[in-house]
Amino acid sequence: MDGTTRTKDMTLVVTGASGRTGSRVARAAETAGMTVRPASRATGFNWADRTTWEGVLRGADAAYLVHPADVGAPGTAEAVGELAETALGAGVRRLVLLSARGEDQALPTEEALRASGADWTVVRSAWFAQNFSEGPPAEELRSGELVFPAGEVAEPFVDVRDVAEVVVAALAGGERYAGRTLTLTGPRPLTWAEAVAEIAEATGRPLTYRAVPADSYRETLTGFGVPDEEAAFLVEVFATLLDGRNAHVEDGVRQVLGREPRDFSDVVREAAADGTWTE
Repeated sequence: MDGTTRTKDMTLVVTGASGRTGSRVARAAETAGMTVRPASRATGFNWADRTTWEGVLRGADAAYLVHPADVGAPGTAEAVGELAETALGAGVRRLVLLSARGEDQALPTEEALRASGADWTVVRSAWFAQNFSEGPPAEELRSGELVFPAGEVAEPFVDVRDVAEVVVAALAGGERYAGRTLTLTGPRPLTWAEAVAEIAEATGRPLTYRAVPADSYRETLTGFGVPDEEAAFLVEVFATLLDGRNAHVEDGVRQVLGREPRDFSDVVREAAADGTWTE
């Protein structure tokens, strides 16, 4: 692709289209004029069944790849490499992978995409701001306390909407972003305690954060219904990510979108207004 891409002529396959990032990528792509082709179990796509891949990919121009397991989980690199191979065979060269900033375990998956021969872009994201407002952490906060193994480590939480807009801009940018790794964060680092304090202020509720060792958090994960093997892997990932390596801001959002990233307070204000953390 030379220069920018005519988005109204682009068909984008979105894996995980009903998920946290996929749903927002789909929305941003449609706003940009792209035709979105959802790829999920509901549409007959299954990451665990390679026979379901080609039918979804055939005739598309690009694909957004987000694996249902962690990007660094065992088997993810192989799955992404095989899906990239299938995409190329179906005529889809432009692939964007969601990865995790600072996660050593994700590097083999990124390499599998790079080695595929596709026109790839890797989007390495900081911890999502929406992790506090969606899923188990939100349920914990509704009960008054968030337990997590982050200690006093700071993280520049990123709004998932910014991630989605960067993905779409990277696709619309043609060759400009092909073969590049984009690293995205929010505008300021916050500790988990500071993040919870902002939520408490916005909701007017006495919310607390309790730090625990990574090893003991495994029981919390299994209590959420996470299989034991997956919980063990996630504890390993948390120990990697929460060692302070990510406690700084990157300017990927500004580089791609030409503006500053949304602040954590934006997500908190909107979620509080929606009653997200109301008991």
